[in-house]
Amino acid sequence: MTGLPEPSDRAATDEAALRHLEQVHGPVLRGFLTRLTNGDAQRAEDIMQETLLRAWSHPNQRHADGRWSRAWLFTVAKRIFIDQLRAGAARPAELSDEHIEAHAGTDDPIERTLEALEVRAALDSLPERLRITLVEIYFQERSVAEVAEILDVPPGTVKSRTFYALRALREALTERGFEARPQSEKHVRP
Repeated sequence: MTGLPEPSDRAATDEAALRHLEQVHGPVLRGFLTRLTNGDAQRAEDIMQETLLRAWSHPNQRHADGRWSRAWLFTVAKRIFIDQLRAGAARPAELSDEHIEAHAGTDDPIERTLEALEVRAALDSLPERLRITLVEIYFQERSVAEVAEILDVPPGTVKSRTFYALRALREALTERGFEARPQSEKHVRP
């Protein structure tokens, strides 16, 4: 006899220690980790499994009776949690591609040029009386009264033409397959 446990005795001792680890410390550790992760049960379970794996791979942390200290397990679990937080903070924020259009860059000069070309082509397709009204109101930034004087029509007619011109422009752009991003609409000045 060499004083070392026989391989079958050692396996039985290890199995009993692991069973004790899961049965006695597991529920308490799971509860602690669930609170630590703000109720994220899946994340708590992942950290617990990692903690148990580390305990198993560090047999030198066992007491003389072959069992692990609860304090050591909690320390390991808390360190794993902290490591995950640090790793998450070091990575850039992940965005889901579900709403990718909402995060698209709006300062792309090529995109702006293409949009301008589409708007000009659609504007050119409008009847002249509607096109002139839109150009004067939106591009020349004139008031309704100024446009009424220039076109020699009543202000109500300018407002009406502006309304119908915008609707026709929207339809022309839709026919061209152009989808405008939602923006705050510019209101007609009185």
